[in-house]
Amino acid sequence: MMVVATGLDNPRGLAVTPGGVVLVAEAGRGGQGPCIIGGQAQTFCLGGTGAVTAVWGERHQERVVTGLPSLGTANQSEVLGPHDIALTKAGPLVTIGLGTDPERRAQLGPAGALIGQTVRVGPSGTSAFADLAGYEAAHNPDQDQPGTGPDSNPYGLLPYGDGAVVTDAGGNDLLRLDRRGRISTLAVFPTTPTPNPFGGPDIPMQFVPTTVTTGSGGALYVGQLTGFPFPVGGAKVWRVVPGQTPTVFAEGFTNIADIAFDHKGRLLVLEISAKGLLGGDPTGALIRVERDGSRSELARAGLVTPTGVAVAHDGTIYISNKGTLVGQGEVLRLRARD
Repeated sequence: MMVVATGLDNPRGLAVTPGGVVLVAEAGRGGQGPCIIGGQAQTFCLGGTGAVTAVWGERHQERVVTGLPSLGTANQSEVLGPHDIALTKAGPLVTIGLGTDPERRAQLGPAGALIGQTVRVGPSGTSAFADLAGYEAAHNPDQDQPGTGPDSNPYGLLPYGDGAVVTDAGGNDLLRLDRRGRISTLAVFPTTPTPNPFGGPDIPMQFVPTTVTTGSGGALYVGQLTGFPFPVGGAKVWRVVPGQTPTVFAEGFTNIADIAFDHKGRLLVLEISAKGLLGGDPTGALIRVERDGSRSELARAGLVTPTGVAVAHDGTIYISNKGTLVGQGEVLRLRARD
């Protein structure tokens, strides 16, 4: 692997242009406020530190979009902001995370209006495209699941038809956005009874969909991080055909951050932590699922909380690395063996 970009703030999802330029969404570093209470009762403060960086050639990089909203804890141990980027027919779109009850967004005031939304970015600036948090507040598609309430954290993003599809990691669902930003539900994902590592009754583990891609026949494929207790081997990749019940496509992974298909139609699965988020080891892994179902580990050494993977037209693989660190994030280039 070769490092092709450095100094990034919590780099997350990637997109590669037809000309080979890599675009990476940076979740940023939060800011001075206003602040809200987010996941695990932590305080997150707002700042305009989210960005999109372009990477090309041999270690050339430039922030081409700045000033996007970012929510971070005081010690920057957790940051939510621009999570993914997609080049759609409606223009370049970016998901902006929230990670809590959508009703709390109002506490951020006008500066936080784009939090929890998919936004359109371009030369003329940034504008709201689809309000995912607002949709969650109004519809809460997974409301029949035990232990859940309205929660929105827009994450994975994919061009789809004349619009896009997006995973709401907080809402446990897959949503479609048409070319005007109108939202509809494509799939809702279940909780899974999971043994409590501290004893007691099973925990209804949340699905937490972080990524979506498309494969042969137009089906959609969704990867899950899983919620607490983040069991090793507990993450799956699901196949979604609109109008049908989602089915398991591949399983036995740990805390999936992103997925993609390579230039030969093989599934790539990026684990943010190969030993589990509770294991204390930040080493991730990139795994390729071969056509016969066998698996090859393409990379592990050097992967530190990797958060995004994308494949260029020539088969080159790009990875967002150190995706939970401020000022230390990287983009890696990998020319995988066939």
